[in-house]
Amino acid sequence: MKIAFTTKDSVHVNEHFGWAKLIDVYTIDQDGYRFDRQLTFDPDMDSDDHNDRLIPKLEAIADCKIVYVAAVGAGAAARIINSGITPIKADSEDEKIEDLLVKLLKTLNGNPPPWLRKALGQDAPTYDVFEEEEEEVVL
Repeated sequence: MKIAFTTKDSVHVNEHFGWAKLIDVYTIDQDGYRFDRQLTFDPDMDSDDHNDRLIPKLEAIADCKIVYVAAVGAGAAARIINSGITPIKADSEDEKIEDLLVKLLKTLNGNPPPWLRKALGQDAPTYDVFEEEEEEVVL
C-alpha cells in the first residue's frame, strides 16, 4: 500500500495539501516500509484557481490509499476522498513521517480499525449479534 505525506523537509508532515511543493510517497506492507518517490510541484503554482493546484496532486497520488497532511481545506478533502484516498491530518507540524509509518505498521500488523480496512480494500469483520435464531414478531 502506498502512503503520501505533504512535507517541506522530508522529515515532518508540515505542509498544507493545496500548497504542498513536496509530497513524499512510501510503500508499506506487513513486513515494513520503504521510500518510494518524491513528488515535486511547481513553486510558481500560485494560481488563485483551486483546481490548478489540486488536480496535479490528486493525479500524482492516485495510487496512494492515505495522504497525511498538516492541513487541508474542506473542498480539497472531499476531492481527496472522492478519489479513493483517505486524508489524515497530522497532530502537529512536528509529527515525523517515520513515527507515523512505525505507528501505521504496528496497526497493520495488529487489528486495523474499520477505516483502515476500508482503505486497504478489506471487508470489516462482521459479528453475529444474536447467537440464537430470532423469533418472528407479529403485530
